[in-house]
Amino acid sequence: MNTRIAAPRRGPFRVALLLAGSALLLAACGPNGSASPQHTVTVTKPAGSGGSGAGAGSPSPTPTQASGGEPGIVAVTTAGALVVLNPANGSVTQTLVPSGVTGDEISVSPDGQSVYFTEVAGCHSEVESVSISGQNLTAIAPGQLPAISPDGTKLAYTTEPVQTDKCFLNPTKPSVTDLYKIVVKTLNSGTVQDIGLPAEVIKSQLLPPISHLSWSSDGTAIAVSTSTVEDNEGWNLAVLTLASAKYYAGTEGGITNIPVTGSPTPQRSYIMEGVFLPDGNFFVSRACCGGVPVRNTSRLMWEVDVNGNLIHQVAIGYPNLEHDSLAVNPTGQWLLYIGGTDLYVSQGGSRPTDVAHGLIAATWS
Repeated sequence: MNTRIAAPRRGPFRVALLLAGSALLLAACGPNGSASPQHTVTVTKPAGSGGSGAGAGSPSPTPTQASGGEPGIVAVTTAGALVVLNPANGSVTQTLVPSGVTGDEISVSPDGQSVYFTEVAGCHSEVESVSISGQNLTAIAPGQLPAISPDGTKLAYTTEPVQTDKCFLNPTKPSVTDLYKIVVKTLNSGTVQDIGLPAEVIKSQLLPPISHLSWSSDGTAIAVSTSTVEDNEGWNLAVLTLASAKYYAGTEGGITNIPVTGSPTPQRSYIMEGVFLPDGNFFVSRACCGGVPVRNTSRLMWEVDVNGNLIHQVAIGYPNLEHDSLAVNPTGQWLLYIGGTDLYVSQGGSRPTDVAHGLIAATWS
């Protein structure tokens, strides 16, 4: 079997490549006109200044817990540390795990007391948790991209293999395709639901890597973002109804694929990543344009419905930077994402504020 497997968008090797190129890109088009530090988290600017795009119009207010009720933020630095940030200014207030943390996705329990993340050692990845105080570090299962359910009873994660410049797989082994699945684990009982790939996708020899997981507010569905496989194929946002979902790709049973609509050129555009909003709509990173070679000319941060129709434009991002690690707080009033290695925050869908840089992932706590 001559299976082709794409490298992940993030991870130790992926981040190194991103940092090597993004310093120049941020110098050319970054909000401050200079490159971001690679291994420190620093405050970039006050609210109301440029940010990553034109957004919907008016500048966002200064995000402070006292005046705006902004929730806390947990993030992963480019050096692989899991940290707590001050949402008012982006400074690090506490380090929960000093190193080894990777991936685009971290998740915080509904009570705010536990943080779920991925730690990579060599070619092995492990889903782990730590208390918000930095104690009780616990290994949960081999895997990546943890996402805790809104009621805190189930944990979804993937079992995809680690893919870096030093981790090579034998694509002729059927066991490799078995690793491409989502596991939904009920924490109190340990029972699991596996959601893998349909036979036709496996036979196509193009295995779509999962890049992000997001729960619906009622806990009945998971939004699955997949990234490119080859020649820019594979990008997709799909909604899995857990009661009936068998696969995370394709069209069979319990899966709804969110189409790309709008301008520019929806036929060649793609959703790089998407997460649920509380009302069942989605906050997405929409990129244009695909093809061979890929030539991105726009990055749009949109709120869309289940049919992919634009509801609201949050921001216009930088074409040459990835915009990912999207997160929405339970009320839907606070959005965040990573653009390159900068953290952007939007209140009520207004123009985002560039809060901090030197990060590869973030979420609300």
